[in-house]
Amino acid sequence: MRIRVSTAMTAAALLFAPASALAGDYFWSGDWYLKVGAAGFAAPDYEGAKKYLFQVTPMISLGKAGSTVRFSSRNDNPSFALIDNGGFRAGATGKLVMSRDDGDSDDLKGLTPVKFGGELGAFAEAYPTDWLRVRGEVRHGIRSHDGIVADISADAFVDVRPDVRLSAGPRVTIASNDYMDTYYGVKPNQVAESGLAAYDPDGGIHSVGAGAAITWQVNEKIETSAFAEYKRLVGDAAKSSLVKERGDKDQFLIGLSATYRFDFTMP
Repeated sequence: MRIRVSTAMTAAALLFAPASALAGDYFWSGDWYLKVGAAGFAAPDYEGAKKYLFQVTPMISLGKAGSTVRFSSRNDNPSFALIDNGGFRAGATGKLVMSRDDGDSDDLKGLTPVKFGGELGAFAEAYPTDWLRVRGEVRHGIRSHDGIVADISADAFVDVRPDVRLSAGPRVTIASNDYMDTYYGVKPNQVAESGLAAYDPDGGIHSVGAGAAITWQVNEKIETSAFAEYKRLVGDAAKSSLVKERGDKDQFLIGLSATYRFDFTMP
């Protein structure tokens, strides 16, 4: 098992701040918090892989104190809320996309490398009840791919104690043809070198699954979490020769995280 340490997520976490940051004499005026920490988890070597590797990712969250955000998930990408009335939030979101090539796995030999890049788009989330959040994100690829990706999730959450929260819910990902071709396609001229059958996927439902987490607020400053995710590749993603011949439709992720919160005031 190899260990991969990703520092690029640090920049993404600081890319967006809550819309409440616009309050005050200046957008930066008022009380702020900065959460720093790390998550360690076992996840597939690449999207659709059979082998797993241990990854360590830094976690950084910057926001205005008193935010109306009731619930957040590790699956949420950094967001900037342009509309925020407590029961509904909407705005811009972004995600960094890591590169992928045969240096990550021999399974990818002969396939077109995926460049380091990102995705930019919009998000919206609503609370139909006090214990349920529904969120959707739609993002367009930049540099890594030219496709469109949509993530839809619903999370039920309950505080079993004032310092312990349980959450769980379903997830669905939908992707366009360009995204599927980047990650699951095999061009005819790549057959000989890759050893995979040629494959030209179409867009559609990419995966379905579920996630769960238990979060413990150790004290005012320290928060820890244990989380697990499962998704099953479906449609043209599951039919890819890369997945059928070398990968697995069933994808699991399990890990732990911890963050420390710093509070400060900006004039």
